[in-house]
Amino acid sequence: MEKDSQAGIATPIVGGSSIGGLASHSRSEDEESMGVKDVKRTAAQAFSGGGGVPKRRSSSRSIKRKKFDDELVESSLAKSSTRVKGPQVIEPIRCAGTEPSSSEKKKVSKSSSSITPPLTMVITPPPIPKRVKKTKQTLQITKDLGRWKPTDDLLLINAVLQTTDLTAVHLGVKFSCRFTLREIQERWYALLYDPVISKLAWQAMRQLHPEAIAAVQAKALFSQAEEALLAKISSNSQPKLEVFQELLSKHPSVFYPSRTPKGLMVHWQLLKQYYLLEDQTVQPLPKEDQVLNFSDAEQLVDDAKLKESRDEVLEHELMISDRHQKREIRQLEQELPRWQVLVDSITGMNSPDFDNQTLAALRGRMVRYLMRSREITLGRATKDKQIDVDLSLEGPAWKISRKQGIIKLKNNGDFFIANEGRRPIYIDGRPVLSGNKWKLNNNSVVEIASLRFVFLINQELISLIKAEAAKMNQQ
Repeated sequence: MEKDSQAGIATPIVGGSSIGGLASHSRSEDEESMGVKDVKRTAAQAFSGGGGVPKRRSSSRSIKRKKFDDELVESSLAKSSTRVKGPQVIEPIRCAGTEPSSSEKKKVSKSSSSITPPLTMVITPPPIPKRVKKTKQTLQITKDLGRWKPTDDLLLINAVLQTTDLTAVHLGVKFSCRFTLREIQERWYALLYDPVISKLAWQAMRQLHPEAIAAVQAKALFSQAEEALLAKISSNSQPKLEVFQELLSKHPSVFYPSRTPKGLMVHWQLLKQYYLLEDQTVQPLPKEDQVLNFSDAEQLVDDAKLKESRDEVLEHELMISDRHQKREIRQLEQELPRWQVLVDSITGMNSPDFDNQTLAALRGRMVRYLMRSREITLGRATKDKQIDVDLSLEGPAWKISRKQGIIKLKNNGDFFIANEGRRPIYIDGRPVLSGNKWKLNNNSVVEIASLRFVFLINQELISLIKAEAAKMNQQ
């Protein structure tokens, strides 16, 4: 029994290999069963802490898979709030029934004595340096430098020297951008006290073209002394450029060097328009009665009173006078050929529209048609049908028939026009219906579908034709 008990005590230190060695000995069945029971008892004592063997520390958490980086960060952040202060001792995992060696015990004692930093200290990223204010300031400076042009700086300097008032500069000067009063003040102070900005602005203004500088100087505001001199000129007078030239020559120190007589005259007219001259006075507004604006006065007006009542007597008189005027016009149109013959006989001048072969001419606003045969056709030309006088060359002829009329010269020297279209032809205001004809005189007005022509006769050639016709009749 002493041998068996000694063997049973030695088994926990050796491990599972001692049990295999006992099975190889030749023993009886009773001795083997007793040995197995002793081994189980001693193993239980070793795990329960009995004897001199220390109890092994183990975790109750089940073994899980390895976590990814983002999962490690989330789990460490969640555990850092509930973790107990102090370092956590991590021991190597052993199989059941084994005892740590002396070297492992030394490692555990060293790890327990040294302080291990928590996981969150390693994972937290370094803080990002803040440079927001610095970048905003640099952007603002470059933005201001880009908006203010050299011409704007020159305008600002000239206007301040003339008026010595930044508010007046803001109201009276038209810059390339719409600057606020605060921006104008900041720019003026920067030109005065900031050496970098003033140097850059001065270099840019020196590179301006002389014409650009002259254009900027011409827009300079008028000072109070200049306006005081201009206001002395009377508003009733009509001053010429010589008056303003004399004013410039008398006061060269008061006026700006780029002032011209014409510029002074324009500014004096503005002063006169706004009643700013010395001899002009503005009447004060009435204090008792309220001054109505246009919208209030419009609401007070009654629309019914604006409608004029119908005067039947006046309309009847106007209608009668219109008839008399039209009658006089017709009579004058009928007498026109007689007066034309009288004028030609007195002056001895003939119309230049004719030659030796032209019998008559139909002259419109755009085109002139010459009649060189005894008979011509009027109308609208198409692809299928061609005519002598195409009226579509004069204007819109979509209302004119393809064959509207025929102009024919008879043997006695008279011209007649025959209407062969659907629409009437007006000769001196008289309608010639379809199928009828009418005599054409010299300077007769021919109107076809709102197209007007003047019919001109070659009197010399027609007189020769009449003479030949008379000779033939005598023979």
